[in-house]
Amino acid sequence: MTDDSAKERILCAAEELFAESGFEATPTSRIAERAGVPKGLVHYYFRRKSDLLAALVDRLPDERIEPAAVVVPGDLAGSLRRLVGELDRRFTGSLGLSHLLWREADTHHVVRDALSERFQQLVRLMRSVIVAAAGGRLAGADIDNASGLLARAVTHRHATARHTGDDRPAEFDGELTFVANALSARAAKGNPPASAV
Repeated sequence: MTDDSAKERILCAAEELFAESGFEATPTSRIAERAGVPKGLVHYYFRRKSDLLAALVDRLPDERIEPAAVVVPGDLAGSLRRLVGELDRRFTGSLGLSHLLWREADTHHVVRDALSERFQQLVRLMRSVIVAAAGGRLAGADIDNASGLLARAVTHRHATARHTGDDRPAEFDGELTFVANALSARAAKGNPPASAV
């Protein structure tokens, strides 16, 4: 057994057991048993049980997307659809892990802090895509408001997707179109564009 495979089995076992029974109700001995490793090996890789949670956060899909990969200049709604589609594609395989981490965020600051940072990254990504797609025609406050709103909506969809009975979060094309149309209408009214985006 290689170090990497033992560590991976420990993380998989922890994810499964935390999802089934919760973090507090899962002793490291059960994690070791499920992973097929000695209990000491769990503590070798993860000094504290909470270190397992921190490592599980790192298993969430990478949400860093280069805006140029999804932006269609001049097509705000299309750009947002492409971005959300890519985020959903990446997220599909981690529904259970996402649920587990959102549940544990209430009582474990390491998870809460990591999820908060991921959310801020998503806000910045939304902002970058909106700015690139709109070509500087929007006011900074409108961009910030739309970015925050969309990041919250995507985060909510991903946090609750396990309840849909589907492997993908529910589509929300109508909401994306509404936000894009609202931004475009405000730009057409002549709101001052963002000076520094």
